[in-house]
Amino acid sequence: MPPFRRKKSGKSFPVKVCTLDAELEFNLEWRATGRDLFELVCRTIGLRETWYFGLQYEDSKGFISWLKLDKKVQDQSIQKNHQTASFMFLAKFYPEEVAEELVQEVTQHLFFLQVKQAILSMDVYCPPEASVLLASYAVQAKFGDFDEDTYKPGMLASEDLLPQRVIDQYQMTLEMWEERIRVWYADHRGMSRDEAEMEYLKIAQDLDMYGVNYFPILNKKETELWLGVTSLGLNIYEKENKLQPKTTFTWPEIRHISFDDKKFIIKPVDKNAPNFVFFSQKVRMNKLILDLCMGNHDLFMRRRKPDSMELQQMKAAAKEEKQRRQVQRNRLAREKQLREEAERERASMEQRLLQYQEEIRLANEALRRSEESADLLAEKSRVAEEEARLLSQKAAEAEQEITRLRLTAMRKDEEKVSLERKTREAEMLTARLVEESEKRAAEANKLKDELLKARAAEKQAKEKLLDFLSRTTSYNGSNTVSPISSVTALYQPPLSPGYGPDLSIIDSEVSTSPDLNLNITSYDLIAHADADQLSLEIEKERIEYLEKSKHLQNQLRELRSEIAVLKVGDKHSDYDQLHEEQVKLGENKYSTLKKSKSGSTKSRVAFFEEL
Repeated sequence: MPPFRRKKSGKSFPVKVCTLDAELEFNLEWRATGRDLFELVCRTIGLRETWYFGLQYEDSKGFISWLKLDKKVQDQSIQKNHQTASFMFLAKFYPEEVAEELVQEVTQHLFFLQVKQAILSMDVYCPPEASVLLASYAVQAKFGDFDEDTYKPGMLASEDLLPQRVIDQYQMTLEMWEERIRVWYADHRGMSRDEAEMEYLKIAQDLDMYGVNYFPILNKKETELWLGVTSLGLNIYEKENKLQPKTTFTWPEIRHISFDDKKFIIKPVDKNAPNFVFFSQKVRMNKLILDLCMGNHDLFMRRRKPDSMELQQMKAAAKEEKQRRQVQRNRLAREKQLREEAERERASMEQRLLQYQEEIRLANEALRRSEESADLLAEKSRVAEEEARLLSQKAAEAEQEITRLRLTAMRKDEEKVSLERKTREAEMLTARLVEESEKRAAEANKLKDELLKARAAEKQAKEKLLDFLSRTTSYNGSNTVSPISSVTALYQPPLSPGYGPDLSIIDSEVSTSPDLNLNITSYDLIAHADADQLSLEIEKERIEYLEKSKHLQNQLRELRSEIAVLKVGDKHSDYDQLHEEQVKLGENKYSTLKKSKSGSTKSRVAFFEEL
């Protein structure tokens, strides 16, 4: 009878299993073993690389333990909360090289979440500059490609991206940290979630404390030390330095491991070397150390053997899936590129359309102004014609006046002749009067005076008449053209038949403009990719990663020097000082491990005992 079936009350018990991104609840039969529960969880989340993981729980005494697979769950003194047994599904063992060993995406994702949590909770030391780089990959994995249009300042401030130790170490606001993360986040454009998580793990595995399980131990001299259990072997650390191991014993050097109470004994392969002995604080800790040593040793030997059929199938399926996704990403990238080009072309066409519309609007405006000018000129022409008509009328009146003046002049000529005759008669009369009588001398003198005045007036009148007649004569001689026609010529507006804007030009400009209909041409997608070329790219991935690592190191150095001036001195931790000394010496995790493995097994055992 299968153990995973709902039973009546009293025949089963509730179990809650928490991964780092989900909670699972089951009802287990009382006789179910740890393996039954472990396999149930793996099947539920679709995990096949089960050998890295385990179920962690807190026992009734408050100690952290790993669920034993061959033992019943109810027999393992699990602390229960409201009758529910709680477990954490975590990575128990770490791969030597994440890019080569982790096959499934779900495995990679679980490792990513666990390593990220360890860094943020400061269980694993991470330098500030590396923390910023890892945060940018975490943002890429969560939000996808950086988009300038949708990104808003402060969007990342609410995310848990940096260890609190790093934030406290520098006089920098969260916005300043976000800006530095954003710069690198923008560089990761085009990365899928699994690629960003893998890049995160590649960088994290180079951290000194990555994949190390630390246990406090004592050597024979009772010196307090740290034992680090890793995928490659056992490391010995000083009490104040978990970054740089003092000595290392790899799994191929170890022949047998056992413990007796608190005493832990390791027998080396080299028969000339003495046993490697240390002491732990509790027997329970020795059991956990032995469990981790056995599991890491088995995986170490397994990696150096040909892959099992199951693993080969998994790798082949993962390779095919990777190739399929690569082809799909290339297709999507091509589609995105074509879509962006089409959008750019559309934007360009819309811009041109707006430009043409503006030109048409300006042309219509010019046409309207021309029509208004034509109407105005027509009005002016009408006014000018009216004025010409009035002037013609006035010219006719002037001619009538001239005729009247001519008649007046003729009458004055007759009056002049009559006046001259009368003057002669008067003179003759005067002479007769003078001769006739002195008595009338006074009257003659008076008449003479009046005659002189009359002559003066006559002379003035003659001069005025002669002047007027001379002006009238000269005016009649020069104006041989009709006054009406001359006035009309003076006021006739010089209108041309083609006055105003040439509308044919505007029509031709509009008719010859490009077609404004936005038709995006269709395109064909590549149905399949060159598998051989893709395989070559996969083979070159390692070399490209090394080159990229150099570039990242340069970026990290630039960021380190940039934020160094903002560092708060009293917030500097011991691990920061140790890391800075390591950087100054040009050392890293792998050079330190290489140095700690130098010498024979016998000499390293002796060195450990003298610590």
